[in-house]
Amino acid sequence: MAVAAGFVRTSTAVVTLLVWCQAQSSTRNYGPVFEEQPVHTLFPEGSAEEKVTLACRARASPPATYRWKMNGTELKMEPDSRYRLVAGDLVISNPVKAKDAGSYQCVASNSRGTVVSREASLRFGFLQEFSAEERDPVKITEGWGVMFACSPPPHYPGLSYRWLLNEFPNFIPADGRRFVSQTTGNLYIAKTEASDLGNYSCFATSHIDFITKSVFSKFSRLSLAAEDARQYAPSIKARFPADTYALAGQMVTLECFAFGNPVPRIKWRKLDGSQSSKWIGSEPLLQIQDVGFEDEGTYECEAENTKGRDTYQGRIIIQAQPEWLKVITDTEADIGSDLRWSCAAAGKPRPAVRWLRDGQPLTSQNRIEVSGGELRFSKLVLEDSGMYQCVAENKHGTVYASAELTVQALAPDFRLNPVKRLIPAARSGKVIIPCQPRAAPKATVLWTKGTELLINSSRVTITTDGTLILQNISKSDEGKYTCFAENFMGKANSTGILSVRDATKITLAPSSADINVGENLTLQCHASHDPTMDLTFTWSLDDFPIDFDKSEGHYRRASVKEAIGDLSIFNAQLKHSGRYTCTAQTVVDSASESATLTVRGPPGPPGGVVVRDIGDTSIQLSWSRGFDNHSPIARYIIEARTLLSSKWKQMRTNPVNIEGNAETAQVVNLIPWMDYEFRVLASNILGVGEPSLPSSKIRTKEAAPTVAPSGLSGGGGAPNELIINWTPTLRDYQNGDGFGYILSFRKKGTQGWLTARVPHAESLHYVYRNESIGPYTPFEVKIKAYNRKGEGPESLTAIVYSAEEEPKVAPFRVMAKAVLSSEMDVSWEPIEQGDMTGVLLGYEIRYWKDGDKEEAADRVRTAGLVTSAHVTGLNPNTKYHVSVRAYNRAGTGPPSPSTNVTTTKPPPKRPPGNISWTFSGSTVSIKWDPVVAKADESAVTGYKMLYRQDSHSAPTLYLASKSRIDIPVPEDFTHAFVQIRVTGPGGDGIPAEVHILRNSGTSMMVEDSVTRPVPHALIITTNSLVMVALINYLEL
Repeated sequence: MAVAAGFVRTSTAVVTLLVWCQAQSSTRNYGPVFEEQPVHTLFPEGSAEEKVTLACRARASPPATYRWKMNGTELKMEPDSRYRLVAGDLVISNPVKAKDAGSYQCVASNSRGTVVSREASLRFGFLQEFSAEERDPVKITEGWGVMFACSPPPHYPGLSYRWLLNEFPNFIPADGRRFVSQTTGNLYIAKTEASDLGNYSCFATSHIDFITKSVFSKFSRLSLAAEDARQYAPSIKARFPADTYALAGQMVTLECFAFGNPVPRIKWRKLDGSQSSKWIGSEPLLQIQDVGFEDEGTYECEAENTKGRDTYQGRIIIQAQPEWLKVITDTEADIGSDLRWSCAAAGKPRPAVRWLRDGQPLTSQNRIEVSGGELRFSKLVLEDSGMYQCVAENKHGTVYASAELTVQALAPDFRLNPVKRLIPAARSGKVIIPCQPRAAPKATVLWTKGTELLINSSRVTITTDGTLILQNISKSDEGKYTCFAENFMGKANSTGILSVRDATKITLAPSSADINVGENLTLQCHASHDPTMDLTFTWSLDDFPIDFDKSEGHYRRASVKEAIGDLSIFNAQLKHSGRYTCTAQTVVDSASESATLTVRGPPGPPGGVVVRDIGDTSIQLSWSRGFDNHSPIARYIIEARTLLSSKWKQMRTNPVNIEGNAETAQVVNLIPWMDYEFRVLASNILGVGEPSLPSSKIRTKEAAPTVAPSGLSGGGGAPNELIINWTPTLRDYQNGDGFGYILSFRKKGTQGWLTARVPHAESLHYVYRNESIGPYTPFEVKIKAYNRKGEGPESLTAIVYSAEEEPKVAPFRVMAKAVLSSEMDVSWEPIEQGDMTGVLLGYEIRYWKDGDKEEAADRVRTAGLVTSAHVTGLNPNTKYHVSVRAYNRAGTGPPSPSTNVTTTKPPPKRPPGNISWTFSGSTVSIKWDPVVAKADESAVTGYKMLYRQDSHSAPTLYLASKSRIDIPVPEDFTHAFVQIRVTGPGGDGIPAEVHILRNSGTSMMVEDSVTRPVPHALIITTNSLVMVALINYLEL
């Protein structure tokens, strides 16, 4: 009847009080078992709710009745009282803090006994208003840190805090420079700025269930004195307690914030252990989720900026509420017997244990001894039956474990467990006949065969619990056997008949074998038996029965014949090694034979991997030898992984090859200041085995950096600046805490070096400002890393130039020439190398129409050192002004003197017309009317003709100065596509296209493409010649 009730920190077992009498009731009764218990309750003062309900419900037979205690005193449920019972729940109407705040406990009773619930507190939540007194103004020098005290009003429970600046809801964000302590409510500003001027108010909020209440303080004005630009080292102002107590399983929050200029960065570390994966770090806060005893220790907060560092240390001490390790359970015991009950609980501080009987304290008396978690009874009597509770408590809580003791008295009764009616037995074997009547106290037992009283002899044994054992059985042992049982409550007997059968024997036993992993084997097993009975075979491995259905196909029965029980093993694995036992069994007896199977394979995992002698680049690793799996271990391999990678890698060792009889080796070439885990693998001729469990995490010792930072470069920036860049050093190469960079630089050609220290591993550039730095001045630069252990090697020297200036001189001899009506070519003489104030990136051509302002100029840029450019997209017959400038990363230099150019007129818009052609042998002559340019068009200097044999062949370009041309054609010529257009200073005109077909004779097509711009076709037939002309406006 055990039932687990889901209460917080409470383990409750069913408690049943049953007193057995000769007239036992058909319905079994039991004592109260809590199914719902009261919980700690927080009631908001001023709530609209008019009552508080504390729950209590217990399962019991007969049903339980309920009472309640407040602060240990029983409450009276009078008709006009504010207290009333609803089922088992306690309802308090119009709760008042002065009368109702306290500790409550539910008491459940029935005729079987009484149990008490855990205690639950009723507390009242409240939040008063801030003081109405005006707050003093605060004046501080700009750049210094400042703290505003919140001084919250009386409240319960805790509050959350924010701060207002000037007005609601302008809340101050937590941004690294500003921090609001959730412990005190105080506001901290690490370094004040001009934007901090204003009025400040502390805003406190209480959260009770679904009710939220907020209040805010009077404003305090912050004014700033003249700025102090001096930098100073951090000073920690908000700090966590020297000792922080926390319960296991809770979240712990530590606060740390510092003043400083520049604003300090906060780092956390555990001095006596490594960082936990449960850490949630956000600079001023360190939060540890689900804190455990492994998190106990000393923690350090470090505030650091470029001017220095400050540290603070404090301890986290973990404690725990009581938690059951062992509880009491329902017990039925015979009258007159002895009983020992025990319970045990863990917790910190160590819980004290006390006992209750029917809700009342139980102490040592007469036959009862109480000693801490031990409860002993001597010679139980019926009156000892009842409900018992073991209570474990420390200052953090209390847990209850309950159980029922039943003291029973009963005359012998065989109805539930009679002697077996038919008892088969094997010839020459042994038979065991139990006699187990229900009786309290324990019955005295006698056995008879027929009318003969049996006593102990060489073949007959009657054990102290009444069991009859017959050995070396023969046919003469058949007959009726009767067990007689008696105690002071009465007597009873039960009879069975013994029948003798032939014995079962193994006729072919399994043989021992030796195989390798993956091989197959059959173990034989044959047997003979009494033919009147069924025979079954079972197999066990090292005395554990083999379940064929769960063997994943490794085990199968080799035969279906009744007398054959062979076992086949497929794809044998290491786990299949051991002692196999075949058992042939009937209902009366069994016979067994065993054989040993040895499966050889790769070694098992080594054990006990321990790291010691930890250095900066080496450790000493030891392990214990694992199973060789029946093949000698040849060598060991050591692997490791770091916090930077989850992948295991083979490590270098001393000695290089670790022999199979070794149990220690040195691991070398490790990275200093790196967290490692190690594991060991063994191998033999059959392969490499499973790895050991990882060692505990260790961190190698710190060492000075051994690698210089890479990627040294720079340039750019504002005037009088030298910017130096590098690639941040990875965690693998930092070798220690307090990592940073040391830069050395000097103007090229000078002797003395300037140095600068740049803290923080993630830094990647440094800016040096000095009025004496000229533009684009070469500097020799080198870099090295440092940490708490020292400085590393310097890098090779790199040349880095200071910030560039715009070019100071302009290109000269700028010339512009119109090429076509919309294009021009521009050329110039470059600026001299000695005039450079940076890296010349190219030249910028600016051009604008006559009458426009230069600011509206279009621009074209060249790249590199080219001194000419082709400009397109111009307007025809237009005068342009052109100038050229040099440019670099700093900007564009002064313009050259501007020059003028006028684009040519556009080409004629009318294509050639009246196109005709004549075939003569292997030549075709093509003619057209000359195109005459208009006044606003450029002159015609010639014609371009594009000739293409078909749509797939490459075209051929022909030039003509007059309005005709002769083109050679092959003898098998059938057709061709021809485009004709004018050309001149303004470019090429619009084309006319014809499609020529040849049969014989001569033909001519007249077509005016200007007057008829839409594409069309005209067909003329003369002397069987067909000519098709298609005129389209297509570009060459």
